[in-house]
Amino acid sequence: MTQESLRELLARVHERLSANSSVDGESRELLGTLMRDIERALGGGARAVAAGPDRVAGEVAVPRLEALAVQFQAGHPQLAEVLRQLIDALGKAGI
Repeated sequence: MTQESLRELLARVHERLSANSSVDGESRELLGTLMRDIERALGGGARAVAAGPDRVAGEVAVPRLEALAVQFQAGHPQLAEVLRQLIDALGKAGI
């Protein structure tokens, strides 16, 4: 999985999120924060995921993304599917 592929998945998440006005504000904010953190990690390479409160290591971002995917499954299945693809891609990229 290349960084470009990850960026494409992030763009799809943003598109789906924009198309779903029924996503509650708290979930939208959390997902937006996770997406920005992942984008920052992709932009900064390994240094961006170094230890610290803002890190995007797998143990931080992936469980939160998985929880959101489960939450969105019933009402927003397309968004949930893209989140699962993103989770898989992050794992393959070692993030």
